[in-house]
Amino acid sequence: MTYSQWFIFFLVIQVLHFLGTWKLYVKAGRKAWEAAVPIYNGIVLMQIINRPKWWIVLLFIPVINLLMFPVIWIETIRTFGFYKKLDSLLVLLTLGFYIFYINYATDATYNTNRSLKPRSEVGEWVSSITFAIIAATFVHTYFMQPFTIPTSSLEKSLLVGDYLFVSKFHYGARVPSTVIAAPMVHDSLPFTGTASYLKKPQLPYTRLPGLQKIKNNDIVCFNWPADTLATMWGDNSGKFTYKPVDKKTNYVKRSVGIAGDSLEIRDGYVYINGIKNDLPYRGKLQFYYTYEAKKPIDRNTYPKFLLNKGRTGVYKILTKLWIDERIQEAIKQNGNLSKIGEDSLYTEVAGGVNQDFAQKIKMISVDTKININMTEEEVEKLKKNPLTLSVIKVNHAPDNAIFPHIESNQWSQDNFGPIYIPKAGSTVKIDTKSLPYYKQIIKNYENNDLAVNGDAIYINGEKADSYTFKQDYYWLVGDNRHNSLDARYWGYVPFDHVLGKPVMIWFSWDANAPTFGAKLKSIRWDRMFTTVHGDGEPVSYRYFVFTLIALYIGWSFYRGKKVKK
Repeated sequence: MTYSQWFIFFLVIQVLHFLGTWKLYVKAGRKAWEAAVPIYNGIVLMQIINRPKWWIVLLFIPVINLLMFPVIWIETIRTFGFYKKLDSLLVLLTLGFYIFYINYATDATYNTNRSLKPRSEVGEWVSSITFAIIAATFVHTYFMQPFTIPTSSLEKSLLVGDYLFVSKFHYGARVPSTVIAAPMVHDSLPFTGTASYLKKPQLPYTRLPGLQKIKNNDIVCFNWPADTLATMWGDNSGKFTYKPVDKKTNYVKRSVGIAGDSLEIRDGYVYINGIKNDLPYRGKLQFYYTYEAKKPIDRNTYPKFLLNKGRTGVYKILTKLWIDERIQEAIKQNGNLSKIGEDSLYTEVAGGVNQDFAQKIKMISVDTKININMTEEEVEKLKKNPLTLSVIKVNHAPDNAIFPHIESNQWSQDNFGPIYIPKAGSTVKIDTKSLPYYKQIIKNYENNDLAVNGDAIYINGEKADSYTFKQDYYWLVGDNRHNSLDARYWGYVPFDHVLGKPVMIWFSWDANAPTFGAKLKSIRWDRMFTTVHGDGEPVSYRYFVFTLIALYIGWSFYRGKKVKK
């Protein structure tokens, strides 16, 4: 829906409000016309039901208003003497239209001095929980959102099992486009897996002013532009589906390229405007390296320093072993396989070598070569290992899956570009050769009608040889370069897909631990309440936070005792 359509919808709501409440306004000692004036009628209604005037603001905040309208309906009917549970149920089931019945078909009496205190303990609980949900939803939507790291694409910077606080206000809080959605969940309801939202109606894209702009190498949370999964994570249905932007799968990557940059990848390293991109200290760039040992690789000869806590080890079993019966048996029995290629078998394991899996496939007979995901520092250390014969960086072949999917480019995830990252207001020439780079932007991200007839390109029915971009775009990739689904495969990320900026890790454990007990033992205390960005080694503020929590609990207990006394 456009802003004009929403304005018309707003006026319709005002008319319905007037028709359904004007008699009640009169019974409350107000004028009938006061029920017809937009916004003012809400302020008057707050006075009638004896609630704060600022509540009217909540009725205009998307998502929050869905929670507030039922509260206002119930407060209204109770102000005029309808306290029964059936009355509350009817006003909810009829989406407020039960008030029409009260307005025209009953002799409702205005209760000037109605007590605002719930009449039962259950009512007290319902009231407290309702406003707790409203407050939490407001914070979650417009200020700070919890976020989980489910993959290893930013391994070492952010680990699988890190729980983040993502700031919405750094880049400007995005007003939800999906106006009818369950609070505090993303795209699916817990346990049921069904959609948590309605695709229509949709608000036009709107964003509040931010404190800063995205800079090179910022870690950014965003909605995956290429997402067609029915639900975020765990969707193995293979069915494609359309999702609104704010309900697409949440991703977190590093913004190596920002709007206006020229970007190129050489041998896996990113170059911005011709200069090699250096990650901040906490950013640990990693690649696969083929490690060849002087002896067969097993649990005893595997380099011990690569078993450090939080590390993800990735191994490759050579093609000639793919048909080995032991491998096939292991595939059937072991559920820890994350990727099976046509020419190799990968297992992704948190915390180093998976000894159980290694034993099942009898790794001692897998020969002396294995692929290991490492930083440059780890590579240099491995080269000095007495059992090392060689350490060679893996170089991927050209792949048509690489953006913009032009086979003649012969680009790969290690060698790519250069490309231009569009900036709002900038103009590029458009022809059949350059169109693949910007087709997705013109047609899907900026909602133009695009048609190609031979060598002629038509945008919104007019022949075009250039295009001016409406918003900024970013190039978001993982530090774990050979184990990251990122912009190299699906291209630019529009600013309207940006969710926020991760600011703190509030909890961390090994999410892949087999049992809850093992998860508890794997808690990474040194990562709790550490900042995501910043220079130098991360510093945990957990003791400071725990102290504040303890003081708050003590103060609340003392206050409760004092009030009771």
